Amino acid sequence: MCGITGWLDYQKNLTQHSETLLNMTETLAARGPDASGTWITAHCALGHRRLSVIDPENGAQPMTRIYGDYHYTIVYNGELYNALELRKELEDRGHRFRTHCDTEVLLISFVEWGRGCLDRLNGIFAFAIWDENEENLFLARDRLGVKPLFYSFYKGVFLFGSEPKAILAHPDFPAEIDREGLAEIFALGPARTPGHGVYRNLEELKPGHFLVADRNGIRKDAYWRLISKPHEHSVDQTAAHLQDLLRDTVERQLVSDVPVCTLLSGGLDSSALTALAAAYYNREGQGRVPTFSVDYVDNDKHFTASAFQPNADAPWIKRMSDYLDTVHHAVQFDTPELTEALTEAVLARDLPGMADVDASLYLFCKEIKKLATVAVSGEAADEIFGGYPWFHREESLTANTFPWSLKMQTRVDVLHPEIRDLIQPEQYAAERYAQALAEVPHLAGENADERRMREISYLNITRFMPTLLDRKDRMSMAVGLEVRVPFCDHRLVEYVWNIPWEIKTAGDREKGILRKALKGVLPEDVLTRKKSPYPKTHNPSYTASVKKWVLDILDDSSSPLLPLIDTAYVCKLAESSVDDRIVPWFGQLMSGPQLFAYLAQVDTWLRMYKVAVK
Repeated sequence: MCGITGWLDYQKNLTQHSETLLNMTETLAARGPDASGTWITAHCALGHRRLSVIDPENGAQPMTRIYGDYHYTIVYNGELYNALELRKELEDRGHRFRTHCDTEVLLISFVEWGRGCLDRLNGIFAFAIWDENEENLFLARDRLGVKPLFYSFYKGVFLFGSEPKAILAHPDFPAEIDREGLAEIFALGPARTPGHGVYRNLEELKPGHFLVADRNGIRKDAYWRLISKPHEHSVDQTAAHLQDLLRDTVERQLVSDVPVCTLLSGGLDSSALTALAAAYYNREGQGRVPTFSVDYVDNDKHFTASAFQPNADAPWIKRMSDYLDTVHHAVQFDTPELTEALTEAVLARDLPGMADVDASLYLFCKEIKKLATVAVSGEAADEIFGGYPWFHREESLTANTFPWSLKMQTRVDVLHPEIRDLIQPEQYAAERYAQALAEVPHLAGENADERRMREISYLNITRFMPTLLDRKDRMSMAVGLEVRVPFCDHRLVEYVWNIPWEIKTAGDREKGILRKALKGVLPEDVLTRKKSPYPKTHNPSYTASVKKWVLDILDDSSSPLLPLIDTAYVCKLAESSVDDRIVPWFGQLMSGPQLFAYLAQVDTWLRMYKVAVK
């Protein structure tokens, strides 16, 4: 994995601005700690930071290939899991390779097939290719948006980067936020509308899209989207096909020239990936699989079961580690370091995020990086297979809003009345929700229940999942750790998308068809374990810590947060003993303590990035 950035300007000679390109590139050093490279011509400048995973000796970027009079240069962040097949096909067509890295495979695929290469790629990626003859820049992002890619096209200048920080490093791009950006932060956050960069004049290239920038401006379009069609397999056939797909996906994603581990929570998803990895390691004679888990000091004393977190992970982690004979590493954090890491999480994401859920993942990845460079994670299974509580709760299914964000009043109450009137959070969320529903590719002949479950699935895949994928990428790459997510293989997603709800819930269980597909792979008790999300701290000292932080902010008249919030209401809330743990205001994990942490992150972000509110 890597960090990429670039600059296109037909009005300047960019060779005179190499210092700016270096500055943009160096903001992504954490994403690529192993090497750095830049490439610059009169009108195009490209920068790259490299994390070496495949062919460390020969995969330097930017990479240029010359075919007759045609010159192509690429910067690329990602992994191609079908690189060997593509390489063989390209060799059969007469191409010759100088390296064993997938960067060269991707570049030559583009040379051979142009935009059509995207349909052939199996992987996670964000890349840009400069065609010297046509003087245009082609950018693309993987189908599910596992790898990030942001851009700005303003006053004829085109900038792009793996993260906003690379674009913010350009002297002509100020850190500003307007009404719409404020609405993203307070009405939807930590989620974002697809394509929205939050900062003024910043956009995100949507998953499954490509973009061409040239002298005429920019053009963008989708190359992939979910397509609804009848499902023709029986329950047993579906389960068998799913197991085959998942096994193939995991084994493709275990290929690496550096150490690989899995993240193990003892739940269905991570246990399945770890079991498939262990079977592959045994077959290939690669030894025992390293596994990692995360928990918090005294969590066992303070844990309280709820509909959103029904049980603790620790006993199940031991169960699976013993069962698979993994080399297990248990990582644990305490309140002070978790609170301090909230700031690091903001710097990693360039925005306020999922509070301690981000912070703990950042710390977790930092520990993993000491022993491994690549990790395999069970992210996205719940969105694809329908595992979250809101797939199964009437109040969520009938709500006329995003089902993971039902407590809009909590968001409204903390805002300053003038900001409330400016951004109109309820209306903004309603408009974004309607926009999402309008995109759903319904299947003719569906009844009302089937239609609604397809809508909920679409909302989760295109609106909730990107939040978690962004979190996973940004927190892991902030410490130079590559995380792979097998459940985001587009073949798997396309197949599961069209499985009818009654088959998805086979056995009258959430993710029932996945459980059935994993029979013989996992022990029966793990197969039937009720879903529990990524763990968060339940220690009251954390709540006290973030409340104190917010109270300190309220006492600081220079705080940029104060004009945005109802200080009297937030002060009253922070001084009260009410701890809204049971019903989250976002997702499964963000309840009372996370609300205070989120406000602290907003304050941190506004200060550290010197964000001007326009």
